[in-house]
Amino acid sequence: MLNGAIDLHLHTSCSDGMDEPEELVETALAGKYRIISITDHDTVEGVIRSLDAADGTGLEVIPGIELSSIDGDCDIHILGYFVNYRDPEFIRQISFFKEKRHERAEEIVLCLNRLGLDIQIDTVLRIAHGAPLGRPHIAEALVSEELVNTYDEAFTRYIGAHGPAYVPKHRVTPAEAIELIIKSGGIPVLAHPGVLNRDDYIPDLIECGLMGIEAIHPLHPIEKQAYYDQLAKKYGLIVTGGSDWHGKERRRNFKKLVCSLKVDEREVKEMKNIIANRNAVGKQLASSS
Repeated sequence: MLNGAIDLHLHTSCSDGMDEPEELVETALAGKYRIISITDHDTVEGVIRSLDAADGTGLEVIPGIELSSIDGDCDIHILGYFVNYRDPEFIRQISFFKEKRHERAEEIVLCLNRLGLDIQIDTVLRIAHGAPLGRPHIAEALVSEELVNTYDEAFTRYIGAHGPAYVPKHRVTPAEAIELIIKSGGIPVLAHPGVLNRDDYIPDLIECGLMGIEAIHPLHPIEKQAYYDQLAKKYGLIVTGGSDWHGKERRRNFKKLVCSLKVDEREVKEMKNIIANRNAVGKQLASSS
């Protein structure tokens, strides 16, 4: 059994991360991690590959996902833990999201072309290697074509939320994202609320079925992490956290895989208890019908 940290927010090359799932598992093992969760955007391919890579190593890999949702002008990310990554309906829905990501990427590329930048969708697809397309892949394409100097410049000048080539995401409401995660057997958690900075949304999200808050995140200063830890306790929610790791060459370049504060393993056990109780109730209902 490993004696190490817990990181519940990791991205692989199967979405917009730089590291292959197998490489991420190797990094976690080298860092003496005990539990990690792969939370790629709109795909579970990285989950499957990470589970295979970690098999027999003592490292626990929690199947996860990160879904983007929109309420008004707010981009709200919902993390899902212990999702059933083999559920056909869940796979069908996230495949639909992947298609919408492709359509959005094509629109962004057209906007860039209108701005005079000679970039093709094929370049973006080559960089993505089959992953659900996102703005990070477009940023890397702009760098590779020498149309910008850095990844950050691509966002600042062109494809950031206020940039001339920005295209809104496919609209999924927070309630729909939460429902999808719950239907897949998972635990829905609000990602990095300090980035959203709209705590007035949290009671409404709880009404929709939200079960946790990601208090520990690199973009949360220590005092903000403590604040969200207390806020979660106030509402009776699970407290999670992670590095939101995308790789060394991505923005948010953290030297370590783990954040400054540690995730309490009791929170992971609480998620498992919720799922066990939910399954027990489901069996009782099935046997009585």
